[in-house]
Amino acid sequence: MADALAGEEHTLRKGHIITEVKKQLWLAGPLIVSGILEKLIQVISLSFVGHLGELPLSAASMATSFAIVTGLSLLLGMGTALDTLCGQAYGAKQYHLLGIYLQRAMLLNIIASIPFAFIWAFTGRILHATGQDKEISMAAQLYARCMIPLLFVYGLLQCHYRFLQAQNIVIPMILTSGFTILVHIFACWFLIFKIKVGYIGAAIANSVSYSTSLALIAAYVWLSPRFKKTWIGFSREALHDLSSLIKLAVPSGLMICLEFWSFEAVVILSGLLPNPKLETSVLAICLTTVSLAYMIPFGISASGSTRVSNELGAGNSQKARSAVYIGEIISIIQGTVRGCGWQKLVVVVNLAAFYLVGLPSGILFAFVFHLREKGLWLGIICGLSTQVILLLIITLSTNWDKEAKKAENRINSSINSIGMITRRNEEVRVLDDGH
Repeated sequence: MADALAGEEHTLRKGHIITEVKKQLWLAGPLIVSGILEKLIQVISLSFVGHLGELPLSAASMATSFAIVTGLSLLLGMGTALDTLCGQAYGAKQYHLLGIYLQRAMLLNIIASIPFAFIWAFTGRILHATGQDKEISMAAQLYARCMIPLLFVYGLLQCHYRFLQAQNIVIPMILTSGFTILVHIFACWFLIFKIKVGYIGAAIANSVSYSTSLALIAAYVWLSPRFKKTWIGFSREALHDLSSLIKLAVPSGLMICLEFWSFEAVVILSGLLPNPKLETSVLAICLTTVSLAYMIPFGISASGSTRVSNELGAGNSQKARSAVYIGEIISIIQGTVRGCGWQKLVVVVNLAAFYLVGLPSGILFAFVFHLREKGLWLGIICGLSTQVILLLIITLSTNWDKEAKKAENRINSSINSIGMITRRNEEVRVLDDGH
């Protein structure tokens, strides 16, 4: 009897694992394709600019790295706060909260973009002040200024992506990204070679392409009946309780920034090497190529994030644990972090991995041992290895029942907050009617 029960339990567990693997891979495939298509925008831009010579390519590469360090990485990270909030709300079947969270994140990203726009306007002066070649710095400044519209669009686009991802809706992301690539190729060709505006044509094309993608995704979310439960239109409720989003968005942003900055710092540091035009161009191309390959584990990580947050929101701690282990087997651990809301902890991990180990070792290899660009890459490898080890230790020592309880408390807090606002508005209307 006991053997029969054990066999049945083993069969059920095996069936659950197979089901979980299918769910994660079904999500991961489209997310990988979508991520690669989005990254191809940078590849296409640099490919077109590369035909114009070393200086334009170096300037575009430096400006792109500067833009990622001083804005785009933080906006991307702040958007990933929705991995936790929307994912757990969807798992708990509190569908109306997804639209509220989306609007709050959009508002926060717009506000955060304003100071970054001023920083981008003075890119050249900032780069030159750090010891970069003056000619490259001033050319990079013009490129960055032409990308300022992209800054405001990018954060909003990432928020919409997380909104869709939390609901396991990913095919529209592929379709819009694919169409955007076609728009971008035409825009680059037309601006750079047809009307000959030079290398800044790629920067303008970047803004046009991301704006096109946002317009398509936003129209789909706002107008499609598929989202009648999760998108109930713009609401004043989104203006309240911003502090709870900020508490999660800021560490989410820092978590992504600390990792991205270490990669982009490689490009900026390459400007201090002999022959900066060549070194910067080569390292930028290498980094862009690596970022395409990185989309594979990142896509699987994103699917793991969605599955973990959905199960925690539903109170299924055991299923969340299974989702984590399966996600770790087929990819990396970052999705677990976003799904559980461990962003503050990972800020410390990334700080230690990349800034106490990665960058110092890269500088040591490049400038002391004279390995130049190879030394910078060795430093990044050291940082990544340290990050994986630390995150693995944290994941294996997690209490998943406790994480499910924390997810429940987070959702209940949002529901109570919105309920209080609604009751207060109703009381005001009653008083107004009485008068």
